[in-house]
Amino acid sequence: MGLLKELLLLPAAPVRGTFWVLEQVVAQAEQQYYDPSAIRNELALLEEKLMAGEIDEAEFDRREDELLDRLENRNPSR
Repeated sequence: MGLLKELLLLPAAPVRGTFWVLEQVVAQAEQQYYDPSAIRNELALLEEKLMAGEIDEAEFDRREDELLDRLENRNPSR
């Protein structure tokens, strides 16, 4: 029965493969998005922009809050 099932599902193999690849890409993107060292680097760059006058205090606070939320909510799907 397993062979018959595989033969019947063979035309859908490219679609199943595409979904698998998409799942892998999403997992990798989430891992990088919630990576604490990447978030810390972004916080440091944000502070440098504030000190250089590239952004104002309000923009700094808004973006800092977003980064700290990401740091607190690492891997929310798990």
